[in-house]
Amino acid sequence: MVDDHQFTIDGLRVRLADCADLELVAHASTVADLVADLPALDLVVLDLRLRDGSSPTGNVEAIRQRGVPVLVLTSGEDPYLVREAARAGVLGVIRKSRSPEDIVDAIRTAVRGEVVPTTDWAAAIDGDPEIDLVDLSPQHRKVLELYAAGETATRVASDLKISRETVNDYLRRIRTKYADAGRPAPTKSELYKRALEDGWLPFPRRRKK
Repeated sequence: MVDDHQFTIDGLRVRLADCADLELVAHASTVADLVADLPALDLVVLDLRLRDGSSPTGNVEAIRQRGVPVLVLTSGEDPYLVREAARAGVLGVIRKSRSPEDIVDAIRTAVRGEVVPTTDWAAAIDGDPEIDLVDLSPQHRKVLELYAAGETATRVASDLKISRETVNDYLRRIRTKYADAGRPAPTKSELYKRALEDGWLPFPRRRKK
């Protein structure tokens, strides 16, 4: 975890103490301090506004360059910083004001390498004028919707009554379009994020308990 508020770090440590599958193994007040002696990590939980004045983009890139995904945990008072982090390729953005259970669930999802689609992330993307939306044909859109939502290429082919080779060709073309737009999506997880960003898939609604 990278956060310069010890209270937040201690709170997360206490919360994760009851989780057999999660452990807070390192923390720092800056990304520079963390990456200077970076242990083997599955995820970094990052605050956006740090006292060293570092930018979300630089921080996210420094962590991701070392092969570690990032989940943003923020008070969310600055929409520009949230948009900057979302654009930098984080797995999700969640507010500190959410319940401890929601935050732990988000961390657990991100540790698995999965996108954490929240309304905070959706709002950041929706309000970002610099995101260049990609226009897809109806057939490409159907393939993306099914594949990004979790179906295999074989299942997508069966559902749409086309060959698996055609599905893979469509996916290559879709990835090329996103790369040309400056929003590469080399993995299935990245394709899922692009589908959410462009409105091809809905952001999951929080279930009422």
